[in-house]
Amino acid sequence: MNLNSIPAFQDNYIWVLNDEQGKCIIVDPGEAAPVLKAIAENHWQPAAILLTHHHHDHVGGVKELVQNFPGLVVYGPEETLDKGTNQVVREGDKVNILEYEFSVIATPGHTLGHLCYFNFPYLFCGDTMFSGGCGRLFEGTAEQMYESFQKINSLPAETLICCAHEYTLSNMQFSLSIMAEDETFLGYYRKVKELRAKGQSTLPSSLANERKINIFLRTEDVVLKELIKKETNLQQPQQIFAWLRAKKDSF
Repeated sequence: MNLNSIPAFQDNYIWVLNDEQGKCIIVDPGEAAPVLKAIAENHWQPAAILLTHHHHDHVGGVKELVQNFPGLVVYGPEETLDKGTNQVVREGDKVNILEYEFSVIATPGHTLGHLCYFNFPYLFCGDTMFSGGCGRLFEGTAEQMYESFQKINSLPAETLICCAHEYTLSNMQFSLSIMAEDETFLGYYRKVKELRAKGQSTLPSSLANERKINIFLRTEDVVLKELIKKETNLQQPQQIFAWLRAKKDSF
């Protein structure tokens, strides 16, 4: 399967997997126009849509795509039933499309029903994990998001984190506001800054990379624990995760 990213809105990515025959799977189409354009240009034949959660910038193009391709199967959590989903999926389900099997992983936090879809090496994680960052908590709790991160972190290191927004630069700026002298953060920030200056994408990222540069995956880091003692005495990973997410909200 070939991985493609279609820019949408200001910083969204709509992901598309296509096989050699041109059949494709569309993930979180927030708007239809750029997807329809890519379908026409590449002569793709949509086989299914995967939805991670109910927010408009992830589901806004579903109904128009289904109108253009009647019979298209739309998989999604129950919270997306009124957004065009016609096949509800839940934690532990297996979705078979084009002879490929996707595991459904419940990752509440950003929304209560948020799902991720995993077919190695691709993880379509919507607004749960971003490169260098973590989704905002609109409905769930920091504890739920922490547990969702642990699920993702249990996947193979080669997993490709196909998240839905180009937030990497601002995420690295936030990380450096906490750990200003971390050489890994500094080096990656420079790399990301250069890519973005050229208009290039920073995604997908690998899980191996995220384990190094995502501060929300480094909540057991002894240096981080020491640095945040100036502001808090929290030491448990879940507590540090919640503290970081609250700091990011006001960054």
